[in-house]
Amino acid sequence: MFDENQLTFKIIKRLDEQGNLVDEQKLNIKQSELLEMYKWMKKARLLDEKLLKLQRQGRIGTYAPFSGQEAAQVGSAFALNSNDWICPSYRDIAACLVHGMPIEQILYYIKGHVEGGKSPENVNILPIQIIIAAQTLHAVGIGYASKLKGESSVAISYFGDGATSEGDFHEALNFAAVYKTPTIFFCQNNQYAISVPLKQQMASKTIAQKAIAYGMIGIQVDGNDVVAVYEATKEAIERARNGGGPTLIEALTYRYGPHTTSDDPNKYRSNEEKEEWLKKDPIIRLKKWIHKQNIWSDEQDREFENNFQDEMNRIIDEVEKQDFPKINEIFNHVYDKMTNHLYEQQMEANSIIQRKDGDHNG
Repeated sequence: MFDENQLTFKIIKRLDEQGNLVDEQKLNIKQSELLEMYKWMKKARLLDEKLLKLQRQGRIGTYAPFSGQEAAQVGSAFALNSNDWICPSYRDIAACLVHGMPIEQILYYIKGHVEGGKSPENVNILPIQIIIAAQTLHAVGIGYASKLKGESSVAISYFGDGATSEGDFHEALNFAAVYKTPTIFFCQNNQYAISVPLKQQMASKTIAQKAIAYGMIGIQVDGNDVVAVYEATKEAIERARNGGGPTLIEALTYRYGPHTTSDDPNKYRSNEEKEEWLKKDPIIRLKKWIHKQNIWSDEQDREFENNFQDEMNRIIDEVEKQDFPKINEIFNHVYDKMTNHLYEQQMEANSIIQRKDGDHNG
C-alpha cells in the first residue's frame, strides 16, 4: 500500500535567518572558509547586479539573473575539488566563479563573443548550457568516464526546478543510478519554471523524492543556508568519490529578479511573496553569523565592495575594447580538434569575409 511518509524529507538546515545555529552540532567548516564563502557570495551578488544594469543599458544581450541563489551555488561549488567538473546552465555564474571561471570569460559569453563559449583554460567547467536539462546528461557522461578511467573526479550538474520535467533529467538519473556514476544532480528549486509555479509543474510533493524511483539518495536542503548546502554537497561528493553512486540534491531557494531580462515576474508572482523570501536572504544570513564571530565588520564589507566594484569596472572596460569576433572564428571551439567538415565551413567563411573586405575596399 502506498505510504506518503516514505516521500517526506527533513530539510537540512544549519543557520537560521538570524545567523544562529539551529542545533548544537558543531560546524564542519572553518571560520576562515565561511568568510571566504561570504566573499564569493558578495562578489556574485555585485556582479549579478552589474550585469543586469549593463543589459538595461544595451551593453550586453539577454541575461538570466541569479540574485537570491548565491548560497546554493557558492556552498555547493566550494565543496568541490579542482579536478571535479561543473556542468552549468545559464544561471550558474556564481558556481562557475568559485570553481575558477574568470569574470572576463563570463562577460565574453554574455556579450555573445565566441571566446565565452569555450571551457576555461585549466578549469574543469563545461561550456554554459542553454538547452534545459541537457547538462544533466553531460555530468553523467563525465562521471562515467571518470569511473572507467579509475579517476577520482566527480561531476556536478546544476539545473532549475523546471528542468525536472524534461526527459533528459530522467534519462540522466536512470543511467547514473544504474551505473553508479560519481555524479551530483543539484537542483536549485527557485519555485518557478519561468512563470510556472512549482505546484502547477508537478504533482509530487518534492523534487528530492524523484531520486527514490531511480534508486539513488535524495536530499532536501535549505538553499539559502550556505553552511547546510556545503555540508550536504560535501557528503554527497565524498560518497560519489568512494563508489557510492549519484545523489539528487534539492536546494530550496528563490530568484529575486526575472527569469531573464525579457521576463516580467510581476505578472505571475506577488510582492508579498518576494518580501517573505527577502527575509531569508542568504548573504544577510551569513553576514550575521560572521559578525557574531567577530571576523568581519561593516567597514571591511564596504571596503571589499568598493574594491570589487573597481575590479569589475576595469574588467568591463577591457572586454568592451575588444573587437567583436568574425564569423570564421565560431568553428574554433566546437571540438578539441577541428573536424574536416568544420574546416571546410571555416574556409568558406574566410572566403565570404575576403569578398566583403574586397567590396568594402573597392
